Amino acid sequence: MQDTINIELVHFTEDYAEQLNGFELPDEQHQFTALPKEIAIEKVGQYPIVILSHKMAVGFFVLHATERVKEYSCNPQAMLLTALSMDHKQQGKGYAKEAMLLLADFVKQEFKECNEVVLVVNHKNIAAQNLYIKVGFEDNGERRMGPIGEQIVMHYHL
Repeated sequence: MQDTINIELVHFTEDYAEQLNGFELPDEQHQFTALPKEIAIEKVGQYPIVILSHKMAVGFFVLHATERVKEYSCNPQAMLLTALSMDHKQQGKGYAKEAMLLLADFVKQEFKECNEVVLVVNHKNIAAQNLYIKVGFEDNGERRMGPIGEQIVMHYHL
């Protein structure tokens, strides 16, 4: 478990289910990501991570060590980050940035084999792109077509 200011990253447990099920996103954000309640939590190779502030769930994402990673990286030690969302009531407080700044150390500690995190972000989701670049993800120019348009593939080398 890592801590910066008042943010922690922890593996999902049922203790957080009720809080996560209460998450809300405006439509303009929901088009780019899934709410925690829309994600199948129990899947092999899929690791749901809860972002906590003062022991309260404020955000969520999933790390994948599945075949899906190969769609975005040829590195067998890479993991895929998906479904980052922050509860609408908790946005604008810097929690997402702090959580992503904790990501590298968290992954190194919890997934020792991993040396890269890859993600895709919709080209229209400027706020998310800016966040990922600020915390160290790199845009190497790789693009994919997603369900709602062009996606930027970003890499973070640990």
